Amino acid sequence: MKKYVLGAFVMLSFIYGCSSDELTNPLDVDLKAAVRKASPNGSLDHFILPSSTDYASIPSDPNNPLTETKIELGRMLFFETGIALDPLFEESKGTYSCATCHIPEAGFMPGRAQGIADGGSGFGVNGEGRTKLFFYDNDEPDVQGARALSVMNVAFVPNTTWSGQFGGNDNNVGTEDVWEGFTEINELGLMGLESQALEGFELHRMIVNGTIIDTLGYKPYYDAVFGSFPVSERYTKLTTSFAISAYLRSLITNDAPFQHWLKGNEFAMSDEQKEGALLFFGKAGCYKCHNGKPLNNPNQFYAIGVKDLYEADEAINTNVNDLRNLGRGGFTKKEEDNFKFKVPQLYNLKGGGFYFHGSSKRSIKEVVEYFNEGVKENAMVSNSRIAAQFHPLGLSEEEIDKVVLFIEHSLYDHEFHKHVPQQVLSGNCFPNNDALSRVDLGCN
Repeated sequence: MKKYVLGAFVMLSFIYGCSSDELTNPLDVDLKAAVRKASPNGSLDHFILPSSTDYASIPSDPNNPLTETKIELGRMLFFETGIALDPLFEESKGTYSCATCHIPEAGFMPGRAQGIADGGSGFGVNGEGRTKLFFYDNDEPDVQGARALSVMNVAFVPNTTWSGQFGGNDNNVGTEDVWEGFTEINELGLMGLESQALEGFELHRMIVNGTIIDTLGYKPYYDAVFGSFPVSERYTKLTTSFAISAYLRSLITNDAPFQHWLKGNEFAMSDEQKEGALLFFGKAGCYKCHNGKPLNNPNQFYAIGVKDLYEADEAINTNVNDLRNLGRGGFTKKEEDNFKFKVPQLYNLKGGGFYFHGSSKRSIKEVVEYFNEGVKENAMVSNSRIAAQFHPLGLSEEEIDKVVLFIEHSLYDHEFHKHVPQQVLSGNCFPNNDALSRVDLGCN
């Protein structure tokens, strides 16, 4: 009996006495090396996102510090249909919100190729059922000329929209001579997110003032959040934009499996997902452009020759002459910037259903296949404009599937519902409040 116990002890000692390297999954070793190589500072930490409540680590506008109460106010206002008070037709009053075109289940993007705020009706399951109201002409609804970007991880985007046109900071220093129309807002010296949110009220036919804020029941929140503002400046579009921007800065995907893996949980991803990540940070070269903290690159704009939104079957109120087709060049007026678009973040994309600025691809697999083929599809974009990074990748079908698996699953934070309010103070249905949407959404 003593010999048996001693033998078992020796065997266990041999097993657990092995070096940690022998017990470590080789995929983890290789992936950590690849991620560190891709990281600008050589560390895994570069790609780790902060918690949504770690306000000190979330980039913010110095004019708009983050607080819990401000974020909660912004959460309700983002979904509030009660401020949609300036539609073209009376029937659409109070029927849409910011979230009409940024649906959580669709990755905070439209559920269709092109979002419709004023002039739309219906919701479907994830926003795909929204259509133009019959009494609006095609040039009358409030829609985008380029697909609305996800607002997930937008705190790490200093200048917003595909062209980076909003905000007088970062990439837009030196562009003051082209601040006109919508971008005159940049003269206020706010960052991109605050600038776009402020300009958005007029653009998206919403009204905010003291009477409306009081009528909807938000006045105590404004008093609590903006008590340092004079009463005459407290219930305004500016303070409302600050609240909504604070909320948007809290939309961080720090619970995605890749995030947990980066923080040390090697079981957060499957071996197949790790193989996809190795391709992403290796052979596929995705990291060469997607190397920001949320796998974006907000300071780089590239031409990759995809189709424009006017070419999508569902698109209205846009055409071949839409300045948004020119990307960065449509803002800067520089010929060399034409057809260049911002590198977007890659988290929570699988629910979107439409990809690129023109919604020309309908799945993440189609996106990866497009990059793998490395052949432009937009005849308006000459080969001389195409980014050097866009070329055939030589991935096999199996390798494409593994990259897709990594993007769809390892970069997906299932906890996005925590960012949705329980109610809005108007009591309206949200994110839409038209009759058909109320049926689709199950509102009473």
